[in-house]
Amino acid sequence: MTEPRFRRYTAEERSAMLIDAGLACLARGGIQGFTIDNICREADASRGLVLYHFGSKEKLLTEVYVAAYRNFMSILCPDTETDLRGLINGAFSEDLYQRDPLNIWLALWGEVAVNPTLREAHRLQYSALLARIEAAIAAHAEERGLDIDPASLALPVMALIDGLWLEAQIDPEHFSPARARASAMALLSHALGPIDP
Repeated sequence: MTEPRFRRYTAEERSAMLIDAGLACLARGGIQGFTIDNICREADASRGLVLYHFGSKEKLLTEVYVAAYRNFMSILCPDTETDLRGLINGAFSEDLYQRDPLNIWLALWGEVAVNPTLREAHRLQYSALLARIEAAIAAHAEERGLDIDPASLALPVMALIDGLWLEAQIDPEHFSPARARASAMALLSHALGPIDP
């Protein structure tokens, strides 16, 4: 019995394929590489499918952004109750410390600055991440009996992770994930006591 020449994908599968293709195009060519033609070639799909599933390139880009954040969060905060040490370790894990994630985030961050629709998606995702960081700080403070305001520290902790992660990705030979992780732990220890046992 011969195999069928073509496989019929569900709408969910086809949407996911187009989103994955968008991520691959961003990783290879930045925002300039995020074109309908490139995405269709990557996904082996027609231009009409992009419009059918997403309505526009901008809507697809927003969904790609959400998917990138979902991937990031699954590594950074894999559990519902993420401890602060685990969060810092996750930020500089081998899964995130690769060239493709850097290229994708550089492209998306640049576009967030000029794209109001993407900026709104960013605010929603960033708020969710800040809430997870705040919860991790609150749990750490409670465990050690510290009298601190977790909300006031969540944004600086996120900025610390962003800055160290970006520096580690830009110049990995001189700024390894281990060095970035140790720097984050050392700085946070001044405000929160020992982070890494």
